[in-house]
Amino acid sequence: MAFDLLLNNVSRYIHLTEAERDVFLSLLQLKSFKRRQFFLNEGEICRNSAFVVSGCLRGYTVDKNGAEHVLSFAPPDWWIADMYSLISQKPGTLNIEALEDTETILLSKANQEKLYVEVPKFERFFRILIENSLVANQQRLIDNLSLTAEERYSIFCKRYPTLIDHLPQKQIASYIGVTPEFFSRMRSEILRRS
Repeated sequence: MAFDLLLNNVSRYIHLTEAERDVFLSLLQLKSFKRRQFFLNEGEICRNSAFVVSGCLRGYTVDKNGAEHVLSFAPPDWWIADMYSLISQKPGTLNIEALEDTETILLSKANQEKLYVEVPKFERFFRILIENSLVANQQRLIDNLSLTAEERYSIFCKRYPTLIDHLPQKQIASYIGVTPEFFSRMRSEILRRS
C-alpha cells in the first residue's frame, strides 16, 4: 500500500518497467516518525529525501530570536528534504519535524545516485520534481513580497487543501508570515464575510 502511493507519484512523470520498478523499490526504506519526532535537525547533513505516505512533515527554520518560520509542509503524496544540504552534503538549515505520527519512504542520496545509473529515467523524474519545487519557491517568495496576508492564505488553501482544518493555526500563520493573533483575527473576518 505504501509503495503503491509512491509508484503512482512516480508514474505521473515516467513509466517504469517491472524490472525498473523492482530496482527502485529495492533502494527504498520505510520509516515511521512519531508526532514531534525529527526527520532532520538544523546543522545535520540531509542524507535522504522523504516521501510521505501518511501523516505530515513540516520544514522550518528558527531565527536568532527563537521564532519559527515554516517553509513547507509535506502531506501524503509529497516529497521533502533540505535541498541545499542534500545536494551539497553540507550541514543544513532546516528542521523537518513530524506534526503527527507519519509514515515515510526514504531514498538516500547514495541510492538516488545509484538509481540514476541503473534506471536513468529517474534523472528526468527528479529533475521535474526539482524544477516544480524551484518554480513554487520563487512564486512563494514573490507572493510574500507583493500579496496581502489574506491573499497568501488563499494560496495556502489552494496548495494544501487537506491541511486547512488539520493543522494548528499557528503553523499556518507561520507559513504565511503573520502572527497567530493576526491570523486568528483575519480568519474570523474571512468567515464572517462568507
